[in-house]
Amino acid sequence: METELSLEFLRVVERAAIASARTMGLGDRHGSDQAAVQAMRSEMDSVGMDGTIVIGEGERDEAPMLFIGEKVGAAARDKSRKYPQVDIAVDPLEGTNLCATGEPNAIVVLAASDHGGLLHAPDLYMEKIVVGPACRGAVELDATPEHNLRAIAKRLDRKVEDLVVIVLERPRHEKLIADIRKTGARIRLITDGDLSAGITAAVSNMGVHAVMGTGGAPEGVLTAAALRCLNGQIIGRLVASKPEHHERLAQMGIKDAKRIYDTQDLAPGKNIIFACTGVTGGNLLRGVRFFGDGTRTQSLIMTLDQRQVRFIDSVHLEKGADVKVRFY
Repeated sequence: METELSLEFLRVVERAAIASARTMGLGDRHGSDQAAVQAMRSEMDSVGMDGTIVIGEGERDEAPMLFIGEKVGAAARDKSRKYPQVDIAVDPLEGTNLCATGEPNAIVVLAASDHGGLLHAPDLYMEKIVVGPACRGAVELDATPEHNLRAIAKRLDRKVEDLVVIVLERPRHEKLIADIRKTGARIRLITDGDLSAGITAAVSNMGVHAVMGTGGAPEGVLTAAALRCLNGQIIGRLVASKPEHHERLAQMGIKDAKRIYDTQDLAPGKNIIFACTGVTGGNLLRGVRFFGDGTRTQSLIMTLDQRQVRFIDSVHLEKGADVKVRFY
């Protein structure tokens, strides 16, 4: 699966990134998201697979396309051959506000696995901690920030004061932020994009040592898929605070609302492909760049079984006899 489909999914995220980048800075977050969704949906239908969206834009009645349970890929129209069954999780545009306002770190994201390889996470909040490979097993979700940061510092042979933690800037995180600052660790607050932050924490020399706080559960599954490939760790627990949340969990077959999920619980697949392309430039990837003869994108594509992590810089040329390629 990974050999056959990794470059196909690269094409999907590249096209979605280019489409959404054309809306960058226009102030229309819904328009930016819709552009990414439409481009991703169109490209995905040409991929040789029998695909099912397990994390998408919402339920059938609420999302015009890429809804949970939707069938995608060539198998929908070509019955002459058997295609591999693939579960797909997408965030067509992580950071719709970032794209709409022209801020950094908007990306297009897709994760794929063999059937059953990605948790069907409900669209709820999830408490999360993300760390890199050196700190796997060092943190606990119910431990204090001080305990976890001391454990991370010990694993990294650093002082707590040398650590940088990414936290979403939300009112719900006021106490978490205060507790982290009490330890002397530094905080990088972000307005959106905890998925890309999680990947950053698992890549060496990015200057980030952990991500803490509460964010979306679907983004937690996508982060787990990336971290399986990067040998990092995410631990998380769903936040079910209302009766309708518990009803939703029951509908999706989740019996224990207080269960703490580890990386492999969220993304248990034997074969995993993770692909993302930068829309606006950020810490992880450069954004889409338009020039006279085409478009340039930077992407990250990872495979679990093949153990490959590739940063790919692509030039997409306009059709024409006199097109020039620039190397820069």
